[in-house]
Amino acid sequence: MGPDEPSGRRGRRGRRWWVAPLRVASAVLRRTAAIVALLAAWELLPRWGVVDRVFLPPFSEVIKEWWALFNSGDLWAHTQASLQRTGAGFALAVAIALPLGLLIGWFRTVAEILSPLLELFRNTAALALLPVFVLILGLGEASKIGIVTYACVWPILLNTISGVQNVDPLLIKSARSMGLSSPRLFQKVILPAAVPTVFTGIRLAGSFAIVVLIAAELVGAKAGLGYLINYAQSNFAIEEMYAGIITISVIGLGINHLLLAVERRFSRWRVTPDA
Repeated sequence: MGPDEPSGRRGRRGRRWWVAPLRVASAVLRRTAAIVALLAAWELLPRWGVVDRVFLPPFSEVIKEWWALFNSGDLWAHTQASLQRTGAGFALAVAIALPLGLLIGWFRTVAEILSPLLELFRNTAALALLPVFVLILGLGEASKIGIVTYACVWPILLNTISGVQNVDPLLIKSARSMGLSSPRLFQKVILPAAVPTVFTGIRLAGSFAIVVLIAAELVGAKAGLGYLINYAQSNFAIEEMYAGIITISVIGLGINHLLLAVERRFSRWRVTPDA
């Protein structure tokens, strides 16, 4: 508008420019406040003598060691080894558990046959079977990838079965009343409705993959973040140990965000509360 625009309206428009940055800053503050508080406590408590800095060095010293490991290339070598094992085990778990879960969830006869076997193995912790995997597959890569695969299969499998079996019956009845065949019903109704539950299992599996692999790398590994942490602890290189732990945390966070992005890509049909 021109010069005749009321001064009150021009003033309100002039004040609006800071609203969007303020909202962004507020959102960032809410999301990072707890982490900033944790890092501040990590930095200050050892310096104030509240905790023994021999066993918990200040955060700045840990980051300095992390940067030294990064510049030397050692950190990337260990991270690459762990990511390769995690990726291989996770991919195998998805390839096995997803189709098997869809099959069990859709066909009641298959579920009745396999349910006793599933109940037996689902309650057996993956790490309890680590010695078995080592005995059968040896101390090499196969046993580590195998234990990751075993740990990841169960959350994906069980959530996929639950997602298929718990689709709203009204949706199925409506689709059948429209004359959809069973394959089309499965493709157009069952699969989309089960996606959120399936991805919950996939994200859980992503977390399990890191945790189980780190434990597996404590046995017979010559590279990997688990090996780095164990080696540093054994040699009392405490800053190096915490550097490995921080790297694992960041990788786990990154995997979770990546899987959330993939889930949103496959769940575009869902109506969000803000829509």
